[in-house]
Amino acid sequence: MKTFFRFLLVLFYIFFLTLTSCSSDDSMVSPEEEIMTPEEEESNLTAYQQDVVDYFKEVALGFEFGNASRITRKWEVTMKIYVEGNASDELLAELDKIIAELDELTTDDFSIEFVDNFTESNYHIFFGSSTNYAALYPRIANLVESNWGLFSLYWDEANQLNRGHMYVDTRRANAVEQKHLLREELTQSLGLAVDSNKYRESIFQAAWTRTTSYAEIDKELIRLLYHPDMTSGLNRFTVEPVLVDILTNQ
Repeated sequence: MKTFFRFLLVLFYIFFLTLTSCSSDDSMVSPEEEIMTPEEEESNLTAYQQDVVDYFKEVALGFEFGNASRITRKWEVTMKIYVEGNASDELLAELDKIIAELDELTTDDFSIEFVDNFTESNYHIFFGSSTNYAALYPRIANLVESNWGLFSLYWDEANQLNRGHMYVDTRRANAVEQKHLLREELTQSLGLAVDSNKYRESIFQAAWTRTTSYAEIDKELIRLLYHPDMTSGLNRFTVEPVLVDILTNQ
């Protein structure tokens, strides 16, 4: 079962109540703005690089649900993870593996570390039943029954991610599915939050899959979002020259 319905519908409601200064949508692209920019027309990118740019703009701008602006958002503080619940040693080893891969792919100052106390964390990973997760986060009680994995994110006035939580249902999902859900939800929590139907092997594939590794194009998106030259708050037009510059000078 795919995580078709994201917690972000609820998240945006909470977020706009607490951070009303971020509720404006002046970064949204209106229909009349759907034109090719000079950078798009003459970028000197290879065909593959252009595919990467297009996929980045599909996956990394905004969220799948809700009305948040379609702009880049990324962690610019350390993600401090507190792990709770019922997870096998194999699943915990997979978490270590994913974090090691992310560490290799990110080249800015972003880092992930584990903390032993919930109060010291800014990101909570819960392994267990949907019922127990909903007890911790009651606002998502209407979503967990039909979802084996969820994530939610919060950000500040500068559109920088600074808090979040996720869960993997270890009762309904088997071992392979748990690994898939862990990789998908954690990776999307980096700010790559929109599913896509474009690449079957991608961790961002909208249809249900059991992939437990990153496709090469997934790695490109992670590298781009967590490159020193990438910032939060860029829309599809302002992010284009940044992407082109990174790709042509790497």
